[in-house]
Amino acid sequence: MMNNLFSIFDPTTNIFNLPLNWISTLIGLMFIPYTFWLIPNRQFIFWNLILNKLHNEFKMLLKINSFKGSTFIFISLFTFILLNNFLGLFPYIFTSTSHISISLSISLSLWLSFMLYGWINNYQHMFIHMIPQGTPLILMPFMVMIETISNIIRPSTLAVRLTANMIAGHLLLTLLSSTSNNLSFFMLLILIFTQILLLILESAVAIIQAYVISILSTLYSSEVN
Repeated sequence: MMNNLFSIFDPTTNIFNLPLNWISTLIGLMFIPYTFWLIPNRQFIFWNLILNKLHNEFKMLLKINSFKGSTFIFISLFTFILLNNFLGLFPYIFTSTSHISISLSISLSLWLSFMLYGWINNYQHMFIHMIPQGTPLILMPFMVMIETISNIIRPSTLAVRLTANMIAGHLLLTLLSSTSNNLSFFMLLILIFTQILLLILESAVAIIQAYVISILSTLYSSEVN
């Protein structure tokens, strides 16, 4: 039974007080054996094409100073978020990316690793990055303060962006479906058509959000080199 509107996002399914809803995060591992087929199928070829496009784009954003294989970190991030966003569109599957605990854990760990690497190895570059070129001398303290604040809030903005987009779509679908009990047949058809359009929109949002998070993480990492 739903206690309030946001209780649909609570991990309430449990056995021996173990929240089983979070197991949905690992469902994406079921798709990994496709990559070990001797003869690649069409799904594997299509997925490889997407990964190659992402690899080339991330490599261009990371520039020549990046380490070899560093693009696979962001490709893995894109794949993880994409699978969890898509799986959340299916009935009775828990959307882990709609919780701030998952999205903040991902963004905070990435941001913290970038900051530690940058300040330990390239501290001069990190100081220079705080003051844009051509800034007047009187504005330099304010620019340092603004850049520091904007740098600190980066993980929270990444987490809130992903969580808010996932929650908004799911709440809208839930609100529309809750009104179906007292509708006429004609209005019910309109509601079903609207739900289908919203599911298509949510599928696009799932792809876009995974792409945006991975691209922004790549841009943040390129600033520390």
